[in-house]
Amino acid sequence: MGLWTLLEGCLLIANALAILNEDRFLAPRGWSFQEYSGVSRNSLKGQIIGLIYATQYLRVILILLNALCIVVKLVSG
Repeated sequence: MGLWTLLEGCLLIANALAILNEDRFLAPRGWSFQEYSGVSRNSLKGQIIGLIYATQYLRVILILLNALCIVVKLVSG
């Protein structure tokens, strides 16, 4: 496993977090943004909720990183 494979894996995880729908998936399980204000931000649940919402706000950057990854894969084979 190389560095490039590790970076691709992180990008795939970020993509998975960015597409989670709050109304359908997060809110019924108690992981909505309203829960974030009530939960201690230093707890594991608070950190994960913050990470999910950070990736959702950075969708444009994720699109650019995905395009870059596709181009590198096409060039390198």
